[in-house]
Amino acid sequence: MYRVLYRKWRPQTFSDVVGQPQVTKALACQIKENRLSHAYLFTGSRGTGKTSCAKIFAKAVNCLHPVGGDPCNECEICKGIDDGTVLDIVEIDAASNRGVDDIRQLREEVKFTPSQARFRVYIVDEVHMLTIEAFNALLKTLEEPPEHVKFILATTEVQKLPSTILSRCQRYDFRRIEPEVIAKRLQRISEEEGASLDSDAAVLIARLADGGMRDALSLLDRCLSTDEPPITVQTVTAAAGIMGRDYLFNLCRTIANHDTAAALTILDDLHKASCDTERLCTELINQFRNLLIVHTVTYPEKLIVATNEEIEENRRLAAMFTTEAILRALNVLSDAVDAIKKTQNRRVEAEMALIRLCRPETDTSVVALAQRVADLEQQIKNMQANGIPVQVQTPVAEPVFEEELPFAPDNIPAQPEALPFDAAPAFEDEALPFDDDDAPPFDSDLLWDETPPAPTQEVATPAAPEEFPFDGALPFDDDEFTPPEENASLFGGPAQVAANEPPPFAALPFDDDDFSPPAPAATVSAQQDESSNGALDNRTWTRCCIEAEALCRPLIGHLADSTAETRGSMLIIHTKNKLLAVLLRNEGFSNALATATEKVLGRKLTPKVEL
Repeated sequence: MYRVLYRKWRPQTFSDVVGQPQVTKALACQIKENRLSHAYLFTGSRGTGKTSCAKIFAKAVNCLHPVGGDPCNECEICKGIDDGTVLDIVEIDAASNRGVDDIRQLREEVKFTPSQARFRVYIVDEVHMLTIEAFNALLKTLEEPPEHVKFILATTEVQKLPSTILSRCQRYDFRRIEPEVIAKRLQRISEEEGASLDSDAAVLIARLADGGMRDALSLLDRCLSTDEPPITVQTVTAAAGIMGRDYLFNLCRTIANHDTAAALTILDDLHKASCDTERLCTELINQFRNLLIVHTVTYPEKLIVATNEEIEENRRLAAMFTTEAILRALNVLSDAVDAIKKTQNRRVEAEMALIRLCRPETDTSVVALAQRVADLEQQIKNMQANGIPVQVQTPVAEPVFEEELPFAPDNIPAQPEALPFDAAPAFEDEALPFDDDDAPPFDSDLLWDETPPAPTQEVATPAAPEEFPFDGALPFDDDEFTPPEENASLFGGPAQVAANEPPPFAALPFDDDDFSPPAPAATVSAQQDESSNGALDNRTWTRCCIEAEALCRPLIGHLADSTAETRGSMLIIHTKNKLLAVLLRNEGFSNALATATEKVLGRKLTPKVEL
């Protein structure tokens, strides 16, 4: 009677198991040193050798003449386990015996001693299929079984097992077998079977097996059943059913060309050929996944299950997409698969998905917008590569007064002329800190007769005169005002003030008798160092405000109705204007006010607003 290859060539010793050295060496060492546990958990993907290692372990612990941890396969116990005459080795399918009653029956059986072998071994396959009640019924027996009982639990989904089960077992993880190891094993089996297997065909079978030896042997068994003696790549593709993927390539090509009509035509032809729409969307997901691998990996052969011709076609298709476009296609198709499962008209969902893929402008998601931006960037790169100049004009944004402003005073273009005083907005009547009738009369003639102090002469500062706040009104008619020329003083002659000295107070609207020019920067700094804290008089603070507004025009009008004082290295501004507090959080505005303060007071202070 014919036996399939994966049963005929099942490993009989630990040394025959390929691709799992981390498991076989540990189990063989335990058996050789007689340090056996009462429960083992074998986990891993399908076809990686879990059941085979469990049967080898069951024979090895009961073998009459073990060889280095492996069973001899010659004694009556080993032969009896192979032909099924030794009833002490019990293999249970948890998918069929998953209830609590089945576990209760198992608990009754473990009380009996083995009839022939040394240990009674229970191999529970697909143990994750047991119910919660069955797991709870197994806990006590699994934790403290009789001395003659060993448990081997095997599963492909270890995450479904309760933690109480995991903590009572020694866990061994079975890895996916490398394609090179599978191909070498297939070559050896083919020689033993008297068949000719090409090396390329063996590698393709190994890739299609996805790390499972059983799947590889099953596919090899199908290839051996063909009439052609040599097994080639064409034989494997025909047996595996991976031929005829041209419709997937055509769909990807129409999506890349944004040809909606052609995509819907292909879908209609497939629908008439009884192609399931959910299966089609799933295959498209796998196809775009292959394109993503080809697009991002240098050598995608190890990550894609396909022939060399299909990999080359995937390379050509991947060059037609950007990474953002592939990611959007995967999202759209995944949503379509979920929607197809919930609707009766499955074809409409597939058509909607194809339309969204062919027309990104109909999709307003973030992924779709990212794809459209990436397409524009790619078009610009192509134009530049062809020698076409591309000019991108950046629109000038209006200033937005937020916590973080997108510009700084340093970026403001230089003004050709000094900022005139009448450019600043006048204070409103209700914002004036005093009554207009209480203000002393102002003689405008003194404004032009005043003689500035010598720049190097150190003038002793007399007692501070009575302070008069600046109301923003000009002491002369606008028609009579002529702004001074550059590098000229306000008194008609050339500038006499050194660059490091503060400017004269010629333009300030106060009486000549009350005028007291400030001390040089060194003297002011020394005086302020002696008394660093104190309120600034209204006249000095007004000069600071004017200088700051000249440096940074957005500050015009925001410093009105405010007072200031110095605290060490800080300039404390008292105001009710909350917008000023927001403006000064920007480094550019804060630096402008600090520079103006340094120009007037002779030292640089850090502005801080107190509402």
